[in-house]
This record gives sequence, C-alpha cells and structure tokens, in this order.
Amino acid sequence: MPGETPQLHLLAKAPLPGQAKTRLAPLLGTEGAADAHAQLVRHCVANACKALPADHITLWTALDHTHPLFGELYERFGVTLAQQPEGNLGARIRHALNSSSGPAIVMGSDCPSITSDLITACIQQFSTHDVVMLPAEDGGYGLIGTHCDYPGLFELIPWGSDRVLSATRQRIEALGLRASYPATVWDVDRPEDWQRWQAIESSM
Repeated sequence: MPGETPQLHLLAKAPLPGQAKTRLAPLLGTEGAADAHAQLVRHCVANACKALPADHITLWTALDHTHPLFGELYERFGVTLAQQPEGNLGARIRHALNSSSGPAIVMGSDCPSITSDLITACIQQFSTHDVVMLPAEDGGYGLIGTHCDYPGLFELIPWGSDRVLSATRQRIEALGLRASYPATVWDVDRPEDWQRWQAIESSM
C-alpha cells in the first residue's frame, strides 16, 4: 500500500577473528580486522535506527548468533535479531525480503557511506519504483529494496564478483521492473577502504 513504512533488514557476521573482514588483516591484524568489523556493524545499525523505528529493523546474524555484539545492539537499539539461513547471498537476501509482507530493504553492514538520509531517500523512491538499489563502486550494491517477491530477481547472479550489479540490473530489466538508483556507495573491504572511512570519521 502507498506510504507503507518498509522493513529494513541488515545482514551481519559476528566479528570473529580470522572470519570477518579478513582482507583488512594485513593492515590491522586478525583481531584488529574483527574489531573493525564490529565498528562497522555498530555504525550501520545506528544509521538505520536514525532512519526508521527499531521495530521495523531486523539484524540477521551469521557465524555466531549469540555473539555479545548482537546482544549489545539489541539492548541499545531494540532491533529484532534473527539468524541468517543457509545458502548463497541471493538466497539470504530473498529470505530477508520475504520474511514480512509489504516493502522491504536489505543492506549489508560494511557500507558506512549509506547514511540515514540516504536510507530515507531510498524509502521515498518506493512510491514510484518497484526496486530501489544503491550501486557500489566495486561492482556490487550496498542496498536493495523491493515491494514484494519478484521470482527470478536473484537468480543467475555471479555472487562475490564485480559483475553482481550489472547482472542484477539485467534481471531487473528482463522482469520489466521500474528501478531507482539514488546514489553510488562504497563499502569497506580493503585496507584503503578502511583508511578512507577513518579519514572521513576523523574530519567530522
């Protein structure tokens, strides 16, 4: 229904050393990379809660569902916690989007360039578009939102490659969906990404 507030779903791994943000380890070490991941998750959840009420936000956990970080975020913000299902990224995104009726948004937890204002801008696009997406500089995307389940949208996507965005846009076009791309964002995967974010943080 027009004007319906969407559900926002965040996908997050537990910050386990050696299993989270491993590409930051050359700069930060395995413990430091895990700590960096925890910082990113906290930042992402805080931004989400500035854009939407906590009862519209679900944090989907992976690796260790009982990790203290998730309990901390539940206590601080009141977001819902849920376990990510098995399957590739597309299956997990689709599961989250379809976990409730009406419009829904899924975003990762390592994209600090997605501000609360940008989330709000994406929500506003739902009034005139079937799909809203924030392309990422690395060829993926940081956020995707849909009104309902569109069978085939997440099929035949080369997850983990730099062709995720282009393949998804092809699926959107093939399905005849109207899509909005309000902004291009960037996530934190490599040491230079982390340094980019730290420079922004230190200047604020």
